[in-house]
Amino acid sequence: MIATTGESRFRVTGMDCAACGNKVDTAIRRLPGVEDVTVSVTTGVVKIRHADGFDAAVVTRQVRNLGYGAEAANGTAIATVATPTGQHEHAGHTHDEPAEAGLPWWRTKKAKLTATCGAALLAAYVLGHLAPSLERPAFLAALAVGLVPVAWRAVTTARFGTPFSIETLMTIAAVGAVFIGAEEEAAAVVLLFLVGEMLEGLAASRARASIQGLSSLVPKTALVELDGQTTEVPAESLAVGATILVRPGDRIPADGTVVEGSGEVDEAPVTGESVPKRKAVGDPVFAGTVNAGSVLRVRVTAAAADNTIARVVRLVEEAQESKSPTERFIDRFSKIYTPAVLVVGFLVAVVPPLALGADWSEWIYKGLAILLIGCPCALVISTPAAIAAGLSAGARRGLLMKGGVVLETLGRVTAIAFDKTGTLTAGKPVVTDVVAVGRPARDVLSLAAALEKGSSHPLALAILEKAKTDKAPVPPAFDANAVPGEGVEGKVGGDAVFLGSPQAAGRRAPLGDEQTAAIAALNAEGKTVSVVLARDGVAGYIAMRDEARPDAREAVTSLKADGIRTLMLTGDNRTTAEAVANGLGIEARAELLPQDKQRIVRELQAEGLVVAKVGDGINDAPALAAADIGIAMGGGTDVALETADAAALHGRVRDVPDMIALSKATMGNIRANIAIALGLKAVFLVTTILGITGLWPAILADTGATVLVTANAMRLLAWKPR
Repeated sequence: MIATTGESRFRVTGMDCAACGNKVDTAIRRLPGVEDVTVSVTTGVVKIRHADGFDAAVVTRQVRNLGYGAEAANGTAIATVATPTGQHEHAGHTHDEPAEAGLPWWRTKKAKLTATCGAALLAAYVLGHLAPSLERPAFLAALAVGLVPVAWRAVTTARFGTPFSIETLMTIAAVGAVFIGAEEEAAAVVLLFLVGEMLEGLAASRARASIQGLSSLVPKTALVELDGQTTEVPAESLAVGATILVRPGDRIPADGTVVEGSGEVDEAPVTGESVPKRKAVGDPVFAGTVNAGSVLRVRVTAAAADNTIARVVRLVEEAQESKSPTERFIDRFSKIYTPAVLVVGFLVAVVPPLALGADWSEWIYKGLAILLIGCPCALVISTPAAIAAGLSAGARRGLLMKGGVVLETLGRVTAIAFDKTGTLTAGKPVVTDVVAVGRPARDVLSLAAALEKGSSHPLALAILEKAKTDKAPVPPAFDANAVPGEGVEGKVGGDAVFLGSPQAAGRRAPLGDEQTAAIAALNAEGKTVSVVLARDGVAGYIAMRDEARPDAREAVTSLKADGIRTLMLTGDNRTTAEAVANGLGIEARAELLPQDKQRIVRELQAEGLVVAKVGDGINDAPALAAADIGIAMGGGTDVALETADAAALHGRVRDVPDMIALSKATMGNIRANIAIALGLKAVFLVTTILGITGLWPAILADTGATVLVTANAMRLLAWKPR
């Protein structure tokens, strides 16, 4: 069987804004055999779907013709119709990164060209001062140093499908300036253009490095234990099931589960959480976090390519490839905008001289200045730079949003429906009340814990945890056994002891009216009550409930303060649901099936609300799918990562208002960027036509706006939740 379709990935350097990505996209689509192209400027990755037998060398040649670096990423041509021969490598490309990818900015081609052009311009000024007769040829030579590569890119991009590029506008303006005797100004304008491009590249590489910096948190080596021997191995070679030793102060090299030891683990590098978390046997730990306590032995649960950090980096890179509605609009607008600028520049140059007899030289100069003012760079980069920075800032704090559409929509959410168990609550019961009858409460806890020792039932674990917290002794129990549907019984200290439901206890020993009323009151608060009998009499009773997460009330209050309607949708009984909801100040809908939750989401949307559904990504699948935004709550290894639009990786309820705040900050940043880009252009358009400003300020308007817009977007990388 022969594969018919394949997919290849390429690393491309030098793409600094959406306009660059559009040029690469257009040029590759013109190649025979190409079916689809996805360009991610932020990550520098180009994915191509193509016919089988496609030659990667054609792509790298086409991209390099445009002036960008390109290489096939090693081992990434994957046949989508699986066959033994479908997977193929591209011969001659053995590196994952193009040569320039890891260089400091001052050693890149753009920096070298800018420096050479600057030196040539300086030399022209000196030569013109010393020998005035050589001034014109010196400035023409300095102009040629910078303009020839730009003009070559203009011609090439026009040949490959993008005639109206920034390079085209630049070339026309510079050549036109020479014809009207403004070669000195033209040379300076080209230098400023190159400086702007270099700064743009620097900012783009910073955005790229921000999320990739997460990868560097994972240590390169790990200590593997095998047959009592410890060996240092590369972390990327760790297999699932291997046992690794993590010493105090070491970064954990893989996702895993603690199998021996306990201590504090600092998760701040990955989650931004300032307080270290206590980890004991059975608890999950994540790659890149720091063991701050004693020695831990960890069983690896995910290979290097699938650990939490690798998955987050991969999902953010994919998210940055999907464009937000604002970004798509700006892309469409810029395709009309650039030709329109050429037309306006031409009309400014020729209409006043032809219609009003004005001076040709003056108006051609103004027309050329308008071409430079009209460069779309700042406008085109305004949205993707902010979106990329926003997605990266969120990912570094455990707030994962899958694309610009999600990031943009979150800020417009007007209603949020929360699941209860595992979302608003921790998903496991805790002991809330220990009531003793005729003896100390600690004794009641000791008797219950003795019977439950060794059990893995959630209620048993809650009792054992409470005994541990209260330092209640746990004596041995003899002949302990479960009574199906009732509870557990055995002998503790020679006395017969029973722990079970009030109904089962009542059949063994009578409960007084006062005790029955107290148990009913606890049940009314949504608590589960277990009664302890000793020597055939009531020793006391223990109440348990799945309690709200510590930050849930604060998060709900914050959302309501922002005018967002909050609901709790749960399949739990009404009493329990209302008890939790009353404590949080949230509207509750209880005893719901999955289809009921979906129906309620649809009803909220019918009221005109933009609805986010927060759940575990599995039980709530219909409602998550129906909502405008589905947000998964849970640990970094949760399958919810793959299913929802967004994920609060660390299971904090306050992450939900933080996501919305980040969305609003990003959208505010985008609006500011668009205002800067268009505002500067409008000001300089007017001043140029009035004859106040010329070519220098015109290119500064574009370069300056691009730098300002990019710097403003980069501020989002430092965003912190309130």
